[in-house]
Amino acid sequence: MSELKINYEIIKDRQVVSDSWQVVRLAEDQTAETVTVPEGPVIVPLAVWQAQHETLAARSNVGVWLASSERAEELKNEVNALPVIAVDFPKFSDGRGYSIAYNLRSRLGYQGELRAIGDVLRDQLFYMQRVGFNAFATRPDRNIHDALKGLTDFSESYQTSIDQKSPLFRRIERPAAI
Repeated sequence: MSELKINYEIIKDRQVVSDSWQVVRLAEDQTAETVTVPEGPVIVPLAVWQAQHETLAARSNVGVWLASSERAEELKNEVNALPVIAVDFPKFSDGRGYSIAYNLRSRLGYQGELRAIGDVLRDQLFYMQRVGFNAFATRPDRNIHDALKGLTDFSESYQTSIDQKSPLFRRIERPAAI
């Protein structure tokens, strides 16, 4: 099994904290049905969750990660039973994870930890939090404390999203026209 510990620290709820979760990725010679999932807090691929559902669902310390090509709706019947759902960003320029996060929060009502993993950089954090991410496992070759500053790069946003239900023009008081 290929186990990948993204970082020893992550950003969660706007703070740098120790990460106790282990992200599991399959090696090329492994299958979702036969891979052995380690004990302790783990985040497994959706395929492993589906293939070993009965065993994994009985544990309280198992989360699921979705690839950018997978749909949030795959978890619709058990979304609130998962303590953490992660969305993998295979490369910086792949934006499909934003839609997955938005759908988990707005359509499926997920309230738990929603974590961005993979090629996650400071420039993305402000926008990721807008669609519902509250945890970020940044690339290990980047300074996590510098990345934390990315959550406050902008003071206002124009559009509506998970974090702001009204557009800017509705939030600004304007004098009456004479």
